[in-house]
Amino acid sequence: MFDFAVESQSEQSIFDQQKHFDFAVIGGGPAGMNAALYAIRKGLSVAVFSLEIGGQLHNTSEVDNYIGIEHTTGGQLSESFHHHVLELGVPIKTGHMVTKLEKPDDFHITLDNGDVYTAQTVLYATGGAPRKLGVKGEDEFANKGVSYCTTCDAPFFKNEHVIVAGGGNSAAESVVDLAAWASKITVVHRSQWRADQIILDQFKDINDLTIHLETQILEIFGDTKMRGVRVLDKTTQEERVIEADGMFVEIGNIPKSKLLDGLVEMNEQHEIIVNRDQETSLEGLYAAGDVTTQPYKQIIISAAEGAVAALAATQYLMHHKK
Repeated sequence: MFDFAVESQSEQSIFDQQKHFDFAVIGGGPAGMNAALYAIRKGLSVAVFSLEIGGQLHNTSEVDNYIGIEHTTGGQLSESFHHHVLELGVPIKTGHMVTKLEKPDDFHITLDNGDVYTAQTVLYATGGAPRKLGVKGEDEFANKGVSYCTTCDAPFFKNEHVIVAGGGNSAAESVVDLAAWASKITVVHRSQWRADQIILDQFKDINDLTIHLETQILEIFGDTKMRGVRVLDKTTQEERVIEADGMFVEIGNIPKSKLLDGLVEMNEQHEIIVNRDQETSLEGLYAAGDVTTQPYKQIIISAAEGAVAALAATQYLMHHKK
């Protein structure tokens, strides 16, 4: 079990001296952070492995639906999670990616620098990556006008015309965020709005906002940077061009589950299948957050699933502790 005397040591020295843990967390988002908190409070030796802390919280600007916190940002919430976990003495290994997860006996976790750590139980909580449109010109103009992170890149489009591609909450939030920067915003979505009405209600205060629903983006064009898109009006079957200085693609995320290919059961969308205890099909391996089949991709749900996984792992270790 975890020795609280190591709290005064640097995180690096902890990882130099300790290579095996009761419970290892892969992923530094809400699910991973909350799981680490619950596990260490249960007396387990815990370690978190993540390239960075925060996960998709860094792509979220305003957060007003986390119970008990009336208003914050994704970055601030991430910092709060991080600070809370560090206060409890959880060692966190950042700056390196996990490149391999195996289970010859205990779980073996290999990092991109070649370091290997072992754990009796593991939580996989890596979240997702932005989903792409898959149209001509998208890769060519990525970072040349085409962005997948409004929070990161909105200031680069000050006083310019930008397109938002998508119709869910992330797209609607993108519109609200861009209103402080862009001179004109055009929404293009292939079907109808799926965003929450409370977000859509904010559109009435946004000047120069145009919305094209039932409209499909066919191509992104430009020269040294993006200059516009070619679209299809699905109602009239007419094609037309929308000129713009940039575009934010906000159509959801792809689960980062590739590391578990062949290890656990997944659905057709490559989301990891879990039960009510967040258990995967591989004994001792848990998954939580946006990488799983959970349909509601929300911060508070991911955090709760992390807690469930940690508690379930604690029960498992009580009967299987080596």
